[in-house]
Amino acid sequence: MIRPLRLGVNIDHVATIRNARGGDHPDPVRAAQIVAQVGGDGITAHLREDRRHIRDDDLKRIQAATNLPLNLEMAATEEMLAIALAHKPHAACIVPEKREERTTEGGLDAAGLHNQLAPIVWKLRDNGIRVSLFIEASERQLETAQRLGAEVVEFHTGEYAHAGLDGDAEREMRELDRIARMAALAVDMGVEPHAGHGLTYENVKPIAAIAQLAELNIGHYLVGEAVFVGLEEAVRRMRTLMDEARDQGGKP
Repeated sequence: MIRPLRLGVNIDHVATIRNARGGDHPDPVRAAQIVAQVGGDGITAHLREDRRHIRDDDLKRIQAATNLPLNLEMAATEEMLAIALAHKPHAACIVPEKREERTTEGGLDAAGLHNQLAPIVWKLRDNGIRVSLFIEASERQLETAQRLGAEVVEFHTGEYAHAGLDGDAEREMRELDRIARMAALAVDMGVEPHAGHGLTYENVKPIAAIAQLAELNIGHYLVGEAVFVGLEEAVRRMRTLMDEARDQGGKP
């Protein structure tokens, strides 16, 4: 039996638009409520060091406004750990973060950062927060995530997405196969695999068809589409494409 596939919607860039002029509009809380109404399964928000989109007070307001689980994306810093422990989101996804980058550009080097990550992962888990690591789909990173005690990994799908944009079908299929193999290995290891980054209407179905994946996290594309068709329609269409992929029996 193929497991259901959840859709987590990242609402960061609703806040990016708000912050472009200051004030309160558009409100990411309203976006979270819309996602809940139209079939989203969770809300993802990345509280960055420079607060370029989501702000501290947004977290509490999002949690109060919807019953959807909040997945807090965070850097592995003491500041972000303290914020996570104060807000107690359903999950905390530890991501790499560079001040100068426009978006998260790759997976976390969990293997290289093991000693830095270990106490943060333990403190989050001790406080009932589900821990996820945003990593490349590699056996080395996956094994480290398991050793650290992360309950979830989210595979970075950026290389897969970029290969499709470049028209490199061979590299696209190679990346898809790598993600599929690591998702299967994660399940065997007792770690729940998710995926996200760069997913669109055009490329989501092969990823959604990977039967072992439990959740996709998609944000920038949906907010961009919402400019033209509204957030409700954007989320509904993505949900439909994901469901269609699963209905095909788990085959791309």
